[in-house]
Amino acid sequence: MNIELRQLRYFVAVAEERHFGRAALRLHMTQPPLSQAIQALEANLGTPLFARTKRSVALTPAGLALLPEAQRLLQQAGALPDLVRRAASGESGLLTLSFVSTADYSILPPLLRAFRETYPSVQIDLQEATSDLQLAQLMAGRIDAGLLIPPLPDKEKLALDYLPVLSEPLVLAAPTGLKALRNKGPIALSSVADMPLIIFPRRISPGFHDTILGCFRAAGLTPDIGQEAIQMQTIVGLVSAGMGIALVPQSVSNLQRPGVDYRELQDTTPLVETGLAWRRDNVSPVLQAFLELLRKK
Repeated sequence: MNIELRQLRYFVAVAEERHFGRAALRLHMTQPPLSQAIQALEANLGTPLFARTKRSVALTPAGLALLPEAQRLLQQAGALPDLVRRAASGESGLLTLSFVSTADYSILPPLLRAFRETYPSVQIDLQEATSDLQLAQLMAGRIDAGLLIPPLPDKEKLALDYLPVLSEPLVLAAPTGLKALRNKGPIALSSVADMPLIIFPRRISPGFHDTILGCFRAAGLTPDIGQEAIQMQTIVGLVSAGMGIALVPQSVSNLQRPGVDYRELQDTTPLVETGLAWRRDNVSPVLQAFLELLRKK
């Protein structure tokens, strides 16, 4: 069975006008081809849709059942050009985005808010993941983009593009009540060097791991690594429990936890960068819209 949208449009016009002549005027056509089109539709469906008399046209039970469905199909067909245009321009669709836990305390909330305000019809699938897992997901094409901590390995650089988004200093996260914290203001690493260090495993984020250890080496210190954890919430939780100290990006101080004090460091520390990576061959309009918004910020 092959029913054309044109036939449904003719049927709806006659059903709503209850008159073939008025329906023909509405459709900007003559009455004979309209009547022939309705007869062809009825023959195709195998049942009359209209009960005709010389003075009136009424819908049969079959016509009454068809009318709302035909109206719905015509409405959906009418919306197709706009749907396609919006998808092609990135105004609708799906964006799969992964992010490291540190981004949740800095750039992710305002970025999502701005994107949602600009593209309210885009569905965003968020996944928290460490940098190494994000790189694997990007290489496999399972996500569109990832907010991660660089650097990118040489193999991934061949397939991925990268855009720096945020650079911020490291701060000290230490258990409340430490003697070294009695004075207000920035604190020297040497004053807390006797505390175990809580840190990301190197396999998870080698660049971040090495940056933290480099801060201790620059101060002439060798830290005692007491615990390793892959989530920033877990690291701060271990600090709260008195298990040790941690060096965290400044934005993590937005994660307020009882028993944790955040302090600026007297020591000179390198900036920690967070950036967005995506596959160079990903032509998704939604991704391009996200990148355009990000470049403007």
